[in-house]
Amino acid sequence: MSTPATPPTKRRQQIVQTYRMAKKTDRRIGLYTLGAFVLGALLGFAVIWFLPGDGPISLALSIVGALLFGLLAAIIVFGRRAQAAAFGQMEGQKGAAASALQMLRRGWKTDPVVGFNKQQDIVHRVVGPPGIVLVGEGHPQRVKALLATERRKHERVLPETPIHEVVCGRGEGEVPLNKLVKHVTKLGRNLKGADMTDVLNRLKAIDAHRPPVPMPKGPMPTNMKGMRGQQRGR
Repeated sequence: MSTPATPPTKRRQQIVQTYRMAKKTDRRIGLYTLGAFVLGALLGFAVIWFLPGDGPISLALSIVGALLFGLLAAIIVFGRRAQAAAFGQMEGQKGAAASALQMLRRGWKTDPVVGFNKQQDIVHRVVGPPGIVLVGEGHPQRVKALLATERRKHERVLPETPIHEVVCGRGEGEVPLNKLVKHVTKLGRNLKGADMTDVLNRLKAIDAHRPPVPMPKGPMPTNMKGMRGQQRGR
């Protein structure tokens, strides 16, 4: 019986998996990451080297500073390019918005596919500080009608809770996939912790009458949470 992988091992596996996935669409991700490390290391070495002091201690501190600055720069560049590559691969696929919304931090709850129609237009729901955010994917006109239907359902149960509608896409008035998380987090702060708990409890009345809906099948990156951690350098 094999022993569970240690956290550092899991972390390395996650980085390798992310790199391989990003490499499919970003051939230069390794080159840019290496370049960021070198430039960061040079900057870190120079900054500490020119501080007051000399001798072996100054040299040792400069080397440590170079490694730390270089690693930080590499993590930032790798995280951003990996995330951009993931969004590029997901663009246009059903359920891509739900995968992107998984990058939201604690204090948010994402429910994929709370609404759908025969044409496979879908609506996801996010509950967080702004209130309820309904995110639609699909044909612009059909998805707007689907969003309106879902809004009415939610207003019957939560008439005083702010409800926001967002269409994910590249059309006029739509939010691109790579900007979706940022857009959602900037919708304001209307709910506090206790309010959000009450909203989630009351939403169970709606969800209890929904048939189970599987996420659309297809090749989709599933490591978005891992990329979020890498981009933040953790």
